[in-house]
Amino acid sequence: MTQFVHPWRGDPETVGTVAVIGMGKIGLPLAAQYAGHGWHVIGVDVQPWVVETLNRGRVHFAEEPTLAERIAEAHAAGRFRATTSHAEATRDADVVVIIVPVMLSDTKEPDYRYIDPATTAVAGGLHQGVLVLYETTLPVGDTRDRFGPMLEAASGLAAGDPEAGFLLAFSPERVYSGRVFHDLDTYPKLVGGVDAASGARAAAFYRSVVPAEVWQLSTAEAAEFAKLAETTYRDVNIALANQFAEYAERMGVDIQEVIRGSNSQPFSHIHQPGIGVGGHCIPVYPHFLISRAPELTLPALSRQVNDGQVGAAVAALERELGPLEGTPVLVLGLTYREDVKELAYTRAIPLIDRLSFHGARVSAYDPLLTDEEVARTGAAPWHWGDRAPFRAVVVQTGARQFRSLDPAWFPDLAVVFDGRNAVRDLALPERVAYVGVGVPDPRAARRVRRTAAAGSGGRR
Repeated sequence: MTQFVHPWRGDPETVGTVAVIGMGKIGLPLAAQYAGHGWHVIGVDVQPWVVETLNRGRVHFAEEPTLAERIAEAHAAGRFRATTSHAEATRDADVVVIIVPVMLSDTKEPDYRYIDPATTAVAGGLHQGVLVLYETTLPVGDTRDRFGPMLEAASGLAAGDPEAGFLLAFSPERVYSGRVFHDLDTYPKLVGGVDAASGARAAAFYRSVVPAEVWQLSTAEAAEFAKLAETTYRDVNIALANQFAEYAERMGVDIQEVIRGSNSQPFSHIHQPGIGVGGHCIPVYPHFLISRAPELTLPALSRQVNDGQVGAAVAALERELGPLEGTPVLVLGLTYREDVKELAYTRAIPLIDRLSFHGARVSAYDPLLTDEEVARTGAAPWHWGDRAPFRAVVVQTGARQFRSLDPAWFPDLAVVFDGRNAVRDLALPERVAYVGVGVPDPRAARRVRRTAAAGSGGRR
């Protein structure tokens, strides 16, 4: 049975107090995970209403399965509380986990506007022996070269000194919104310190809170690079799939069939093509590499290919409909992926912008968003089941609901652009063209066969 101790120094079968900085869609599940393994958790957030909600034992978003129950249980057991004070939480903590986002600037450079102030605020509470962990994905070297000096300057303590200073390490979050707890329990937890003592303490912490393997890498830089490498691999792979899909369209071949065939060989892992890549991770983290290593040409080209998929979708609509000036278009799905209420880097917003630039009258629907939230994306809200004069429907996420779309709602419908190849089995009238990403319209093949049969007198 684990024993609560203070101060916590990493001994097996012991737990202590951990402060989690950032109560967002990753930070709050991390807090729940730690509390579920016996740690006393202090959640820190800059928004007072979030802190007030958490201190009532309630959560402020509902998409993560079992999160509400876990937080309520931890709060009732006295193992979870929240505060707006970084310094107060850090003073009380044995471990501080920082999960505040680094975004992209308008010039595609790392944007530290949130994490720098959080780091400075944490430094105000640093004390001898505390372990500071960054889980926010960072450019390689930032834990040691950016945040270490910031923490040292503001606290007067030395990084990597367990006796008179503090410990410092990096461990990338490797989880997927909507299944965070499953991923925490499954994927190896990577960790690397700015020195051996920091790495060892960090590994001991994670072994006390996750059942998955904990891999202690040699340095913080190795752990930082591992996260950037895995996310950039996915972006490059998706870009390759998108280019394969373009060629499949030209050759009249179904890219889904090609991918299934190729991936039956164990060394092939081709991803899925689509209208683009969204979310906090894949569109962002390759730029952390590109900004520091311009010699890496493949990541930059892949970003260009994947961001270009929106333009390809609009061009496909123009091929089917002609000029889009005044054309009513419906976009289905506005979040960056289905079942996650998050608009970060969603491809829906540039899609709406591009359609509007071409003169289309854009409406949109997302099962996770209110009318007001839809309107803020620049589209007019449409309600599921309403009849409307849309000439085109663009599927931007693969939400299950979209498979039950009834084309009879849209008497003027001429084309469905399936940006996720999610509704290819939808029964469409003959007048409506289906355009997938690397997926031919199955009715086109039937029409060719009927024409050939008619030309031969129907003989076989």
